[in-house]
Amino acid sequence: MSLLAQVAVEKAAYHFDKLFTYSVPEGLAGKVAPGVRVLVPFGPGGGERVGMVFALGGEEAANLKPIQQVLDESPLLEQGMLDLAQWLKDRTFCTLFEAVRLMVPAGMQLRLQSSYVLAPGFKDFDREMYTDTAWQVLQVLRRSPRAVPFEKLQKSLGIAEDDPGFQSLLSGGAVCRVNLAASRLKDAVAKMVRLVPGFEGKLTPRQREVYATLQDVGEASEKELCYFTGASPAVVRALAEKGAAEVFEYEVYRRPASSGLGASSPLEGDLSPSQQQALAGLLECYVHAQAGSPKNCALLYGVTGSGKTSVYLRLIAHVLEEGRSALVLVPEISLTAQALGQFQGAFGGQVAVLHSGLSLGERMDEWKRIRRGEAKVVVGTRSAVFAPVADLGLVVIDEEQEPAYKAEASPRFDAREVARRRCTQSRALCLLASATPSVEACYMARQKKYAFFKLEGRFGPAQIPTVELVDQNQEALHGDEAAIGPTLAAALKENFQAGRQSIVLLNRRGYHTFASCPSCHEVLRCPHCSISLTFHSANRRLMCHYCGYSVPLPDTCPACGKPGLRYRGSGTQRAEEQLQGLLPEAKVLRLDTDAVAARYSLERRLEEFAKGEYHVMVGTQMVAKGLDFENVTLVGVLSADQSLYSDDFRSAERTFDLLTQVVGRAGRGRYPGRAIIQTYMPENPVLHLAGKQDYFGFFKRELLYRKALLYPPFADLLVIGFVGTQESLVEAASGRFLTLFTGLAAQEYPTLPLRVLRPTPAAIARVGGKYRYKLIIKCRSTPPLRQLAARTLTAFAALKDFRTVTAYPDPDPNYIL
Repeated sequence: MSLLAQVAVEKAAYHFDKLFTYSVPEGLAGKVAPGVRVLVPFGPGGGERVGMVFALGGEEAANLKPIQQVLDESPLLEQGMLDLAQWLKDRTFCTLFEAVRLMVPAGMQLRLQSSYVLAPGFKDFDREMYTDTAWQVLQVLRRSPRAVPFEKLQKSLGIAEDDPGFQSLLSGGAVCRVNLAASRLKDAVAKMVRLVPGFEGKLTPRQREVYATLQDVGEASEKELCYFTGASPAVVRALAEKGAAEVFEYEVYRRPASSGLGASSPLEGDLSPSQQQALAGLLECYVHAQAGSPKNCALLYGVTGSGKTSVYLRLIAHVLEEGRSALVLVPEISLTAQALGQFQGAFGGQVAVLHSGLSLGERMDEWKRIRRGEAKVVVGTRSAVFAPVADLGLVVIDEEQEPAYKAEASPRFDAREVARRRCTQSRALCLLASATPSVEACYMARQKKYAFFKLEGRFGPAQIPTVELVDQNQEALHGDEAAIGPTLAAALKENFQAGRQSIVLLNRRGYHTFASCPSCHEVLRCPHCSISLTFHSANRRLMCHYCGYSVPLPDTCPACGKPGLRYRGSGTQRAEEQLQGLLPEAKVLRLDTDAVAARYSLERRLEEFAKGEYHVMVGTQMVAKGLDFENVTLVGVLSADQSLYSDDFRSAERTFDLLTQVVGRAGRGRYPGRAIIQTYMPENPVLHLAGKQDYFGFFKRELLYRKALLYPPFADLLVIGFVGTQESLVEAASGRFLTLFTGLAAQEYPTLPLRVLRPTPAAIARVGGKYRYKLIIKCRSTPPLRQLAARTLTAFAALKDFRTVTAYPDPDPNYIL
C-alpha cells in the first residue's frame, strides 16, 4: 500500500477547494510530513502548483498524481496552525491555502519561477547551428550546475521569452523548461572567518597580519577583519584557499528599530487597590484557563488613563515566569511604537514585533525568532494573531473595540475570534482591554460569558479632563468656514503660552473635502467611484481616497466650463494651516496617512512630540487612541458629529468611542486636562455621554436600539457583496443569489432562523470602476448557516450568466457596504 498525503493547493477556486489526495514517491517518504510545502501537479493539464501537506493517509484511488518535490526541510506550520486553517475556511469562506498564507510571512512565501536547463544528454555544441542569442543561452546553461531562472537570463542577456532564437532551443529539444519554487527573500547571513590552528605554510606579509589577528581573536566577521587590518576580502579568500583560515556563514536577524517611547521599566512601582484586585482576579482566570475551562475570556474595563497596561504587563510577567508565552495585539501601527517601548522596558530582548510597517526581511526574521522560542512576548497588529508562538499562555487584545481587528479583504477574519480560538487550543487566557469596549464584548460580560474586571478612576493624581461642548451654530467663525472656532482658538493660545501641548482631532485627510461649481452646482466627482474628489494642498491636486485617482486643480468647471469653483469642508491639511496662522511661534505636527507614509516616520514624529519638539499635534484618528503624553493638557475635536449619521448601525458607537478616547489624551499626568468638542448637534446624547466618559450610560442606550432592530449582539450578520463592471448584471446577480439562498433554506433548512434583507446598492455604489450591491442576512453563525451559505456560493459560481460578477461573503463586517 503506497503512502498518501492530503494537500491544500494554491489558487484553487473556493467552490472547488478541499484537501486533495496525492501519492508520495518512495524517495520522498521520509520528507513529506504535515506542515511542509510541496510541489504538485494540479488540474487537467497537470500544471505545477505549491501545496501544503495537512495530513498523511487517505483513501486509495486510481490514477493518483504523485508529489513532485518537497520544498521545506522541516515543517513550517505545526498541527495546531493547520487545524486553525481549517477552522478559518469554515468561518470566513476562504480556501485552505489562503488561510495558510496568513500564517507564513510574506518573505517566506514561495512563487514558481520559469527556469531552464539543458536537455538530458544534450551535447550538440556546434556554434554554426545557432543564432547569437541561442548560443549565448546555451553557454549560460552549460556553465550552470542548476536550472537558471528566466529572470536571470533576461537580466544577463537582455532577451525576451518570445525571442526566436530562444524559442528554437525549446522547440528543438535542446533546452527544457522546469518550474522552481523560490522564496521572496533569502536568510540574512554574516560571513565569518576563523583560524585553522597549526598552519605552517607560506603567507604574504598582508596575509600574515590577518592570520596574526585571527590568532588573537579566534574568529571574526569578514567585514570586521578587513576593517581592523586594512586587508581586502581577496586576502581573506587567499588565506582560506591556503588552508590557514576557514570561512563560514551564520544567520543574523534583521531587527526592527527599537522604540524610544515609554522605554522605562513599567513593572516598577505599586499598583492601586483597584489594579491589585483586577490582577488577582485575572490570575485566577488564567489558572482556570490552564485547566481547560471553556470560560477563558475576560474583559478589563477602565477609563482612559486608569492603568490597564500596568495590570496586563504584570499578568504577562507571571505567564513568562511559568515558562509560557504571551501575544499582545494593538489595532494600529501608531499604537505599536508606544506599546513596544513599554514592553521592551519590561521584558527586554524577549520582545518581538510584527506589523505591516516592517520590511519583508524584518518581518520574516521576527517570525523566525518567535518560532524558535527566542521571543516570548509578541507585540503586533491584526496579522500578529497568527504568530507561531510556542506554548501560548495569554493573548491580550488592547482597544478591543477597534474595527482594525477585522480584515477587509479575503480571508475576512476577525483577529478577536482567531485569538479566542487559539486560546481554546492552547488552554490560554484571552484578555480584552478597553475604555470603550464593543457593545458585543460588554454584553458577553453582562451575560457572565466573559469574566469582568473594572478599574475605578484614573491612576495616581491624574483626573478626568473637563469637557466643553461648543455649538458651532452660535459661534462667530473666523473667516470662511474656519475649522477652528474662537473658543478652541483661545484655549489653544492659552495652552501654548502656559508651555503645554495640545492635540486636535479632525478625522478627514486633505485640505478641502469637496469642490463644486456655483453656476451649475455640479460637485467634482471621481470618474471611477461614486464619491467626490478631495483637494490636497501639498500637491495641488484633487484626489479620490478610494481608488487613488487624481487630477490637477482645474481652473474651470469640467461640466459647464465656467470659472470660479468653490471649495468646501476642512481636512487635516487645512486645519494645520489654520493652526500655524493662529500660533505662528508654535511648531505644528500633522499626523495622517499622507504625512507619515515613509518608513518609521510615524515613530520618529511621536518621539519628537514626546520630547516637546512640537507644541500642537493635529491629525486623524491615529492621534486619538493609546497615546500617553504627560504634557498634553488640551484636546480639541473638530466636526465631532460627522460620523454620527453615517449609513451604518455602529455609527453612534464609533462616534462615542472616538470622542471618549481622544478626550482621554488630555490630563494624563500631573497637570489637569481640558477638552473642547465643536459640534453642530450639541443636543445629541451620544456627545454628552462621551464628554462625561459615561460608557455604561451609552451601553444601556445602545443596547435598546440594537435589540429593537435585531443587530449584534442579538444577531450575527452575514453580508454577501456583489462586484462587477455592469450595474444591471450585478443587480441581477444579487437577485439570483437571493433566490438560490432562500430556496435552499426553505427546502433543506426550514428551522434555521433567518432574516434576509433584499439586495440594495452599496452606500458608495461604484468604486474603482466596479458597481457594488449587498445582501444582508441576520442570523446566528452556526454550522448549518455556514453550510447553507457555502452551498449557495458554490451553486452561484456554477451560473455561467454571472461569470463576470464576483460574490463574496463577509461575516460580521465592520461596515455594511
